[in-house]
Amino acid sequence: MPGFAAGPCLLKDTMQLAAFNRNNFVLGHAAMLINEGLPLYLVNRLESRFDLSETTVGILGMAFKAGSDDPRESLAYKLRKILMLKARAVLCTDPYVPDERFVPLEKVLAEADLLVVAAPHREYADLTTDRPIIDIWGVTSTGVLV
Repeated sequence: MPGFAAGPCLLKDTMQLAAFNRNNFVLGHAAMLINEGLPLYLVNRLESRFDLSETTVGILGMAFKAGSDDPRESLAYKLRKILMLKARAVLCTDPYVPDERFVPLEKVLAEADLLVVAAPHREYADLTTDRPIIDIWGVTSTGVLV
């Protein structure tokens, strides 16, 4: 599926395959660059549609895959860092990943002007909100706005 597909295996597996081929694994390296560039690409697209300096962005899901409490190499954290430089505020939530910086989903839904589904947890499938939802995973069945 499309989305913030990262996790600890992407880098590890790509590097191992490259090592077996004298560090000549152009396809793997290109895939890593495209994948790692997704958060910045998404923010650039958001900037073309929204005034991020006046926007509170809610990031839904910080794990690297659905139903997981594993945040290793999750691109949601890279998205958060970029948005913290550009948005008025960034609120993060995840039903599985424990982190004292995260807030409850209800608070994100109440205070965010814009929502980004970063991990396709099943808890986000039936969101009820009038806020724009950027859902590159398709978990909410509402499409993508960027």
